[in-house]
Amino acid sequence: MKKIDQFILKSFLGPFVLTFLIVTFALLLQFLWLYIDELVGKGLGFGVIAEFLGWGAATLIPLALPLATLFSSIMTMGGFGENSELLAMKAAGISLPRILSPLIVLSFFISIGAFFAANNLIPVAYNNIYALRDDIGKTKEEIRIPTGVFYDGIEGYNIRIDRRDKKTGNIYGVMVYNHASRSSNSLTIADSGSIKLTSDKANLIFTLHNGYSYEEPYHNMSDTAYALQRIGFNKQELIISLENYAFKRSDANRFSKEVMSQNLKQLSHARDSLDSAYVIVKGRQLQDLLASGGLTSPNQLDSFQFKQYQTEFDIDSLAKFETLYDEQLALEGALSATLEATSVLDNYQLDEYRYSYPLRKVRVERFRKFTLSFACFIFFFIGAPLGAIIRKGGLGTPVVVSMFFFVIYWVVDISGKKLATDGVVTPAMGTLISTFVLLPMGVYLTWKSTKDSSLFNAEIYKNFFKRVIRLNFKKERYEEE
Repeated sequence: MKKIDQFILKSFLGPFVLTFLIVTFALLLQFLWLYIDELVGKGLGFGVIAEFLGWGAATLIPLALPLATLFSSIMTMGGFGENSELLAMKAAGISLPRILSPLIVLSFFISIGAFFAANNLIPVAYNNIYALRDDIGKTKEEIRIPTGVFYDGIEGYNIRIDRRDKKTGNIYGVMVYNHASRSSNSLTIADSGSIKLTSDKANLIFTLHNGYSYEEPYHNMSDTAYALQRIGFNKQELIISLENYAFKRSDANRFSKEVMSQNLKQLSHARDSLDSAYVIVKGRQLQDLLASGGLTSPNQLDSFQFKQYQTEFDIDSLAKFETLYDEQLALEGALSATLEATSVLDNYQLDEYRYSYPLRKVRVERFRKFTLSFACFIFFFIGAPLGAIIRKGGLGTPVVVSMFFFVIYWVVDISGKKLATDGVVTPAMGTLISTFVLLPMGVYLTWKSTKDSSLFNAEIYKNFFKRVIRLNFKKERYEEE
C-alpha cells in the first residue's frame, strides 16, 4: 500500500470512529429518555442498566452507521480541500477517482460489516432488549414507606409509620395491617422498631419493640361467636414475603419469534410457513365468498366446463322476467347474497391481520437486512464528492449538509417501510425506495466532483442573479425609451 493511500485511510478512519461514537451517544440519549420511566425506581443494578443500554446502542446501528459514513466522508474530503491537500494531489497528477479509490474499498468493507451487523448482531440485540424490558416491567418499584400515611405498596399489607429517625433509621409508631391471609386478619402495633430488606430482596423484616398483635379469624356473617386474639410482646420480628420486587431474569429466547429478532435464515423459514398458511386461507376465503354470493363452484359461470350447457343463449334474456313478482324475488335474492358476501368480506379482516400483515412484515424485514449496506455505500458516494466540492472540513458545514441528506433518507425510508407493511406498495419497493432516491444524487455529485464543479460556490450564484437583475433593468429602460 502506498503512503498516500495510508494517509487517506488514516484521515478517514479518525473522523469515522469519532462521528460514529458521537452519533451513537446522541441517539442513545434519546433511547434512554424513551425508556427512563421503566428503569427508574426499581432498584436495578448498574450491570442491568448498562446491559440494557448496550443492547439499545446495538439497535441504533442502522441509523448511526450510515450517518457516520456520510459525516466522515464529507469531513475527510472537505478537510483535504480546505487545507489545499486535494489541490496538491491533483497538481501531482493524481485524479479524484484515484484519490477516492482506497476510501471506496474501505466503504465496501464497511458495507459488508453493516450487513453482518444487520443479520447477526441486531436480531440478538432486539431479542435481549425485548427480554430485558419484559423482566424489568415485571419488577415492582422499590419499597419506600412514607411517614404519616398508610402505605399499600406491598400486596396484602397496609403499613403506617408515624416518624423516622434519619440518623439511626429507627421508626416509631408502627402499624402493620395484614390482610394477605385467607383465614384471618391481623394487626400489629409497636412503639418503635426498624426495617431491613434481605440481600436477595425476597423478604422485608420488621424488628418491632413494645407492642401488641391482634388477630381476628374470618367467620360466617351469620355466626356472631368468634374470638379476637391479643398478644403483647417486648420484641418481635415480622417477616413479609416479597414477590417480583427483585429483578429476575427469564428465558431470553422467548422473543426469538419476533420479526426484529430473526436473521435471514429464520425470516426465510417464517416466510415459507406464512406463505403456505396464507395460500390455504385464501382458498378457503374464496370458497366461502363464492358460496355467500350464491355460487357453489368457482367454475359455475363457465359453461364450457359442463357439456350440457355448451349452447348459445341470448344474454339479454337473462334480465327478462315473466312477472313482476319473479323480478322482485330475483332482486331480493341478489341483494341478500350481496349483503352476505359483504359480511363475509368484513370477517376476512381478522384473517388478513393474522396472516397477511405478519407476512408483509417478514418480507419487509428480509429486504431491510440489505438496505443498511446499500445506505452506507451510497452515503459515501454522496459525502466524498460533496466534501471535494464544498472544500470545508470540521464539524460546521459538513454537519449541516450531512443532516440535510440524512433527513431525506430517513423520511423516505420510514415512509417506504410503513407503506410496504400496510400493503400499499410491494416490500421490495418500500424498502429500496430510499436507495432509489439517493442513488441518482450520489451519481450526479460524483460526476460533478470529477469535473471540478463549483456547485456550492456562492459567488457563482450571486453573479448569476446580478446578471439577471442587470438584464431586467436594461430591458425596462429600453421599453421606457
